[in-house]
Amino acid sequence: MERKQVWIYGAKSLALGICEAVRALYPEAVIQGFIVSSLRDNPSALAGMPVYEIAKVRDVLRKNQNQIQVLIAAPEDMHKEMIQTLKELGDLEYVCIDSHREGRLMEKYYAKKNLFLSLHALSMGREKAEIQVYQVKSHRDKPVGKIQVLPEWIKPLQAGGALTEVRCASVCDCQGENISEKNGNYCELTALYWLWKNKLAAVERAEGCALEYYGLFHYRRILEVTEEDLYRLKENEVDVILPFPTLHEPDLREHHGRYVEESDWDAMLRALEELHPESVYECMELMRLPYFYNYNLLIARKKVLADYCAWLFPILEYTERLSNPGGRERADRYIGYLGESLMTLYFLYHRKDLKIYHTGRIMLT
Repeated sequence: MERKQVWIYGAKSLALGICEAVRALYPEAVIQGFIVSSLRDNPSALAGMPVYEIAKVRDVLRKNQNQIQVLIAAPEDMHKEMIQTLKELGDLEYVCIDSHREGRLMEKYYAKKNLFLSLHALSMGREKAEIQVYQVKSHRDKPVGKIQVLPEWIKPLQAGGALTEVRCASVCDCQGENISEKNGNYCELTALYWLWKNKLAAVERAEGCALEYYGLFHYRRILEVTEEDLYRLKENEVDVILPFPTLHEPDLREHHGRYVEESDWDAMLRALEELHPESVYECMELMRLPYFYNYNLLIARKKVLADYCAWLFPILEYTERLSNPGGRERADRYIGYLGESLMTLYFLYHRKDLKIYHTGRIMLT
């Protein structure tokens, strides 16, 4: 990267991660700060630098546009509008950090810090792992713009099937043992519950089943796992594949502060403490870290995934009972958000006894 003034367009976790990665990997880049359309719902400072409303620095950007590069670090559905705003300021050089670029940057960043090891860095073996990943869909999903050809080991699974007669997949989370009617609060976790009760439990009873790994993706978000990567799993005894964690300031609690009421967070902590008193102290310490496993995306060995589900769902059920109003009286996705925090705590807690590797998270557009 040439020595330029770098501005980061965005001020949430994606922008923070890109900032830290650029700082670590491209010391020649001179980061000036963050710009946003409005400071409403955004911090006034991030990573020790100011966050400016773009209207406040319009003249600076115009005057120095030949020396400036803008990194657009926000959700991809916002990029078009952000590009238009930049074009109105002149001939500014900009780079859109899409999910592919984000994955590459965070992979290099964590490799330099020797944290959150990459799946792609592992050696390949001769044997291909047998895998089944369910891609969660809803009848209300907006169509994906580009036709995506996904590998055959990714199978659609409709979530919230008990709440509608419309079907968008041949497999539905209301079949067999399920909590499909809770989808308004649990989001994709009703699909994970179905997978746990109807696939993982069945696998444990079946003899000679070749499938070793199961997982969960979203209709728009998938983990970047290639066919070559399937030859890395058994060779390296991989237990879990997770997305590279997002960064949050000052710690992972920043995420729940945006999406979850404090009373619901407290209910989750009480459930965790009462059900797992042996681990609550370390979990409280882990909450002080900036790392967060977002979106409830993962692939894991069937036993590892079953163990995680057996830990997760009793906590969520207890949290529902402690919530005010109760879970059945609402549909605001709060359990799904709390599930992300619990997944982060669980796998950070087990980071020393599980072989956990990471990959990028791809946004299908």
